[in-house]
Amino acid sequence: MLYPLKFNPILKEMIWGGKKIPQKLNVDVDEDVKIGENFAVSGLKSDQSVVNNGPLAGKNMMELIETYKGDFLGTKVYQQFGSNFPLLIKYIDANDDLSIQVHPNDEQAKIKHNSFGKTEMWYVVDAEANSGLVSGFSKQTSAEEFEQYHSSGKLMELMQKHPTAAGDTFFIPAGKVHSIGAGNLIAEIQQTSDITYRIYDFDRRDKFGNPRELHHELAMDAMNFSDNESGKVEYTAKDNESVNVAACQYFTTNVLNVSGVVNKDYSQLDSFVILMNVGGKCTIKSADATIELNEMEATLVPAAIKGLEIAADETAKLLEVYIEG
Repeated sequence: MLYPLKFNPILKEMIWGGKKIPQKLNVDVDEDVKIGENFAVSGLKSDQSVVNNGPLAGKNMMELIETYKGDFLGTKVYQQFGSNFPLLIKYIDANDDLSIQVHPNDEQAKIKHNSFGKTEMWYVVDAEANSGLVSGFSKQTSAEEFEQYHSSGKLMELMQKHPTAAGDTFFIPAGKVHSIGAGNLIAEIQQTSDITYRIYDFDRRDKFGNPRELHHELAMDAMNFSDNESGKVEYTAKDNESVNVAACQYFTTNVLNVSGVVNKDYSQLDSFVILMNVGGKCTIKSADATIELNEMEATLVPAAIKGLEIAADETAKLLEVYIEG
């Protein structure tokens, strides 16, 4: 019964969003709507992904987990998370700068929000000329020095800025200050959490003329003031080989460039696998089903599926995401 699953997009209107995501997905939205994110695979209670292909079409994430348990998530993943899907898989279109922000760790999020924390990573799908982002402080600092920069209007001088190009990858643990800059199209893998503490929002106002809420005290508690690491991951992609770009307790992510046909053996993996298409298009075959995966789409391969054939007429770029036991 289980096969590679695709889901209805969950589009999020954002003040900093644009038009790239609905255009890539061929989805119509009103002209004045700015789409910032697509939750491509989500188990958030408020945003449950719903299957749109095959016999399970119409089933949501929680129903899938409750029905198939370890066959869906992996035995160890199900034992750890139960009916809570552990990852949130997004595509982000930053038509304008996102706020300077930080996320809490598991302990802080549990106490304050009864939630998971938010460690994440970014893969730059595309970047316009002169695009960049913020990741980490420009130097090791302290709460007192941070407050001085913040109150004097010089906060951006304390931020570590990076130019961006397609293929750039950044690991963003909880506690790291960060912001995605205008012109970036990003694939994001993160813990299942929607908790963001805004530190600075460039004095913007929403479409109703109101400033967005800032979370200064919460952010001060969450920030790692000694983190002046860039978070950028150096790697060399290889055709038809999985190249690791992130490995932490929450997720493992590989870059997989497909040229022609590649066969994937997941017999030693006790986890679901998510494949995010970040360039080109491909066909994915399991024993019982075949799907097409276009750019900016994602598929979830249930843990019970232990082998895939992935084929690209030309080339395709995938992110391969799972949880290692």
